[in-house]
Amino acid sequence: MGRLLSIGEAAAVKGVSIDTLRRWEKEGKIQSVRTQGGHRRYDIDTLIDFKENRKTIAYARVSSHDQKNDLERQALVLEAYCLHHGYNFEIIKDLGSGLNYKKRGLQKLLQLIISEQIDRLVITNKDRLLRFGSLRKIQKT
Repeated sequence: MGRLLSIGEAAAVKGVSIDTLRRWEKEGKIQSVRTQGGHRRYDIDTLIDFKENRKTIAYARVSSHDQKNDLERQALVLEAYCLHHGYNFEIIKDLGSGLNYKKRGLQKLLQLIISEQIDRLVITNKDRLLRFGSLRKIQKT
C-alpha cells in the first residue's frame, strides 16, 4: 500500500471533486480506509491506477464536401495518436462550417462533455472544433 491521501488530496490527484470520489466509493469503483476519526484515506497507488469508464473523443471536422479527403486524413492521424497513447477512444467526424454550432457531431460531443463521459478531447487543430468561440486554452496531453 502506498501513501494514504485525504479526500481533498485524492480529489486533486484525480482532478475531480470530493463528491465524485464519494460517489465512486458508493458505487464500489474505489475503496477508502477510515481513520479512527472516521475520515476517508485513499491509497495513492490505487488512485493513480484507477481509470473510470470515460473515454477519449477524437474530433475531426472539415467545412465542405470538397474536403472529405482531409476529413479522412484527420481521422487517421487522430486514430494513430490515440492508439499510440493507449486511449479508449471514439472518433467523431463532422462536415460543416466552424461557425455552425448545430452540427450533429458537435452536438454529440457537447452532450458527452455535459454528461461527464469524456476523459479527454483530441483534435488536430483547435480551429477544427470551432472557428471562433470561447476556447481559452487547450491543454495538450
